[in-house]
Amino acid sequence: MLIKRRRGWEIPDREATPEALVLRRRDAMAGAVAVSVAMPTIIAPAAARADSAPVPRNPKYTVDRALTAEKNATTYNNYYEFSDDKDLWQDAQALHQRPWSIELAGMLPKPRTIGLDDLLKQFQLEERVYRHRCVEAWAMTVPWTGFPLSQLVKLAEPLGSAKYVVFQTIQDKTMPGLSAPYYPFPYTEGVTMDEANNDLAFMVTGLYGKPVPPQNGGPIRLALPWKYGFKSAKAIIKITFTDQRPHTFWEAIQPSEYGFWANVNPEVSHPRWSQASERLLGSNERVPTRLYNGYAEFVGGLYQNLNGEKLFM
Repeated sequence: MLIKRRRGWEIPDREATPEALVLRRRDAMAGAVAVSVAMPTIIAPAAARADSAPVPRNPKYTVDRALTAEKNATTYNNYYEFSDDKDLWQDAQALHQRPWSIELAGMLPKPRTIGLDDLLKQFQLEERVYRHRCVEAWAMTVPWTGFPLSQLVKLAEPLGSAKYVVFQTIQDKTMPGLSAPYYPFPYTEGVTMDEANNDLAFMVTGLYGKPVPPQNGGPIRLALPWKYGFKSAKAIIKITFTDQRPHTFWEAIQPSEYGFWANVNPEVSHPRWSQASERLLGSNERVPTRLYNGYAEFVGGLYQNLNGEKLFM
């Protein structure tokens, strides 16, 4: 007898959005795309961009928390290449999203550079609702559009000896924060191959049904919902496969506060503040922080037998 065990992020089929409503949404969005094509633009027309087409929401990835209002999620941002302030969203609009390419480098049989739109044609995009938890103790819940990181790993075909995946953020003339002498730019982050191949690791190209805006890491960023947000590299231009653990951006700045693993644990305080609760953007409500940001059942096994490692900050 076949016994199906439903995963914790799954919802019953009866709660899925009816197909007719999805189709009507697609028709409406298609009309909006048609209007945008008629307007002058300095980047690729929306109709030619895979990240502009409507995509279905995957009902397996949802949370027991209301979505954060789009305005709050897109106007309260950490992005040190632009500014130390949270209200950097207007300045970030200067970063052009096209043309854009990503270099696949390191321990690969065929290192190469690929245009973002050509890359996106290789995958079926989907929408997932994830919690996002900042180490500063604020949180949001948003619908990301993208594809599993594991699919990109499969496309790259890294050598079996590769142990880590390293992400590098663009350094662009539109970014005034790059002149700060105390930050070790370029921004780099990394995960293990096991983490990269976990179902939850997600390459993001959209937010709230639209291309992800530059202040949120557009045109392509990483989402690791069980980790603190500083692990999720923005505006990615290079992905390297290596057998050496990377010395990442925040770890280089202050290793006693920001380690390589950066998993969420309410019982492990930041040296300067508690992580036991978090502030929801918009309402400012304080709610209890959950182990691995609520995804412990699905990622906890990645960290067994790692004695001596600083897993939770």
